[in-house]
Amino acid sequence: MATMQKNKKTVVLGMSGGVDSSVAAVLLLREGYDVRGVYMKNWSKDLPSMRCPWARDLADAKRTAVRLGLPFEVWDFEEEYRKSVVDYMLTAYADGETPNPDVMCNQMIKFDAFARKAFASGADYIATGHYARVSDNGELMMARDAKKDQTYFLCRVSSDVLRRTLFPVGELLKTEVKEIAASEGLDAINKKESMGVCFVGEANIKEFLREFLPAEAITTGRVVDIDSGEVMGYHDGQLFYTIGQRHGLYLTSDLPYYVVVKNVNDSDIFVTHNLNHPNLWTRELLLKNVHNISGLDLESGKYFIRVRHQAPLVEATFDAVDKKIIFADDQKMVASGQTVAFYSASTDGVCLGGGIVSSDGNSTK
Repeated sequence: MATMQKNKKTVVLGMSGGVDSSVAAVLLLREGYDVRGVYMKNWSKDLPSMRCPWARDLADAKRTAVRLGLPFEVWDFEEEYRKSVVDYMLTAYADGETPNPDVMCNQMIKFDAFARKAFASGADYIATGHYARVSDNGELMMARDAKKDQTYFLCRVSSDVLRRTLFPVGELLKTEVKEIAASEGLDAINKKESMGVCFVGEANIKEFLREFLPAEAITTGRVVDIDSGEVMGYHDGQLFYTIGQRHGLYLTSDLPYYVVVKNVNDSDIFVTHNLNHPNLWTRELLLKNVHNISGLDLESGKYFIRVRHQAPLVEATFDAVDKKIIFADDQKMVASGQTVAFYSASTDGVCLGGGIVSSDGNSTK
């Protein structure tokens, strides 16, 4: 593959074996960067009914690196991943929360442990296959492809790292990424996008939690209609369910039911078939661990908020003293432990940071 004259800048690229990071390598080479590929080995433990895909992903990433003529290494972050992501996730679930491990993986592994090692090795930049963009002054900006935008998952990274980060596919549509992969004959074009727990693979979250949490943490109990008091069925573990969840309840009724209340001090789960039930909607959320990408405190004021990946941006006011979001309109309840991302109300597409929904701000009767 022909490349431009080297611009003498070294980039360490995180390669997952997927099409996005593979095309990122192609684009960096076209720009003349000195590119080094790295596979982050963050998890290798199998589950009883699922083999961890790390070896397959590594082989895919190495195959792409060889095809493109890149130096390639494997960096082991399993210890850091276990402490910073898995233990965090397990603790949150045991406390009745619904955490987002992908957000924490980006904050603690890809854009901290990986970045620090890359810069210490002499890299000028790091790069990944995320759909996002970075301004010259380190602002995190939404990707050109709004449907693939991943700034929600990046809302807890630091501008210090972002200033030295490249997101090559952030300026492309997914269709354009696939076209480049096809034109370069990259095998990654045929690979399915990863789902499930970050870096663990397509693991069923129930199976994952059963494997790593003590049996006494998984409390079974009744599923109760919050309005009538009727026992609708029984659940196999309260921590497996989240506020607003519809699927996986296995009730005898033909009506769709939604989880509206769970309390770690009571094994029952309360549900409703009324989509307009007040416990499913909120105008306010209390946050904890609010993070500003710039490193400064987020100030009180108006913002656009994204309450979950691919959710629309909605208007809200943030009270920096009480760490409270007040939405302009009612929003579908967000489970405690989940991440909400802040976007500028004055500059289109700039992600400013994120916070974690507090259980104190998402409590129900």
